[in-house]
Amino acid sequence: MKFIEQMKKKARADKKRIILPEALDLRVIQAASTALQEGLSDIILIGNKAEILRIAGDIDLTGAIIIDSETAEKRTEYSTAFYELRKAKGMTLEKATEMMKDPVYFGMMMLKQGDADGLISGAVHSTADTLRPALQIVKAARDAKLVSSCFIMDVPNCEYGQDGVLLFSDCALNEDPNAEQLSEIAIASARTMQSLLGIKPIVAMLSYSTFGSAKSVLTEKVVEAAKLAKQKAPDLLIDGEMQVDAALVKRVADLKAPNSLVAAHANVLIFPDINAGNIGYKLTERLAKATAYGPITQGLAKPINDLSRGCKAEDIVGVIAITAVQAQG
Repeated sequence: MKFIEQMKKKARADKKRIILPEALDLRVIQAASTALQEGLSDIILIGNKAEILRIAGDIDLTGAIIIDSETAEKRTEYSTAFYELRKAKGMTLEKATEMMKDPVYFGMMMLKQGDADGLISGAVHSTADTLRPALQIVKAARDAKLVSSCFIMDVPNCEYGQDGVLLFSDCALNEDPNAEQLSEIAIASARTMQSLLGIKPIVAMLSYSTFGSAKSVLTEKVVEAAKLAKQKAPDLLIDGEMQVDAALVKRVADLKAPNSLVAAHANVLIFPDINAGNIGYKLTERLAKATAYGPITQGLAKPINDLSRGCKAEDIVGVIAITAVQAQG
């Protein structure tokens, strides 16, 4: 069964309430309709109902809950709660009330108050404009030392990873993580792979060097990160530093890393910085015709996922299913 079909099956088994605050975007409306028809989740659209229905045209939104953040019944409750959260940072009640008109901020407050189970944004907003309110309102999980992101890459006709499914991290959030941060990204990504797919994560810490074939500040960061990750999570299979061909290809692994249990078997690829990660996932998406699901956010107190502004409606449907499965956890 394809990865996204697995996610859809899990989502249907225990339906959750997913917020889509960018409800004036046609792709979001199309995705909402599909998710409702497929029974993936309950859908909450935030925006002016008349405008949403005008844009939707003949698209069926039967079953969708539509809430206008400017006239919503709970706008005063949410404004007051947001003010209380941020007053130490200089927030005023007047400013909080104005900010609750923003569908993303309103959606985050809805999630914080337990009136929904997950939120997806990013089709229109930048990653920063999605994650800033997430960190201000929902905040990081208690046990998370770092908020990071990952992509699930589903590569057709691919022998690598788990039947062509691999997790790439961090491709969207942490620009130049140090060794400590990189180790946290590796552990969080392994846990994401484990919780979403129910398979054993095999984590490769990537570099342009394999076990000392080159030495520099860049490679030593990855060496240290791999060492820290192993110490923090001895239950996980993590190794590095290694080149991506050694992480995936048996012939190369036999030459470059014959003693590694990860080499040739990796299904989680940890990139040393956002440059490498972002380039890597987009190359895989375009050249290998892979489907990229994400960015999936790791380390927040509730499931909040970002989208690429170049996403298609079907990509959003996939992220709705993934977010619903995360909410079940």
